[in-house]
Amino acid sequence: MEYFTSQKVDLSYDQAIEKITGLLKEEGFGVLTEIDVKDTLKKKLDVDFKKYKILGACNPNFAHKALQAEDKIGVMLPCNVIVEENEDGTVEVSAVNPVASMQAVSNDGLQPIADEVRKRLEKVISNL
Repeated sequence: MEYFTSQKVDLSYDQAIEKITGLLKEEGFGVLTEIDVKDTLKKKLDVDFKKYKILGACNPNFAHKALQAEDKIGVMLPCNVIVEENEDGTVEVSAVNPVASMQAVSNDGLQPIADEVRKRLEKVISNL
C-alpha cells in the first residue's frame, strides 16, 4: 500500500499551492500549518533545496472523530500535503494516505475515518 497519492500538475509552484488549498477547502479541510522546506533548510543548514512546501491540512470533523476513537492519534495529525518543484521544472502535489499511516494503530474504529479521509484527499489530488 502506498503511503501517499501524487500527481504532477500543469501549474506553476505558486499556482499549485493556491489551487490545492482551494480544493482542500472544498472538501472541508483547512490548512493549519505551512512549512517552507527550502527556506528552512537554507536558514538552518545553509543548504540549497528545491521549492518544497508542506501543508498541514485538517478536517475538523474527521479529526474530532479520530480523537474520540483514539486520543493519541493526534501524533499523526494533521494530514500532510506537499507541493514540490522537481529538477525538471515540473510541479507535483502529494497527499498522505491516512489508511497506510493508521495501520500502525490497533484500533478498528479508525478504519472508516481513515478510509473517508483517504477518499477525500484522493479526490482533491485528482481534481488538480
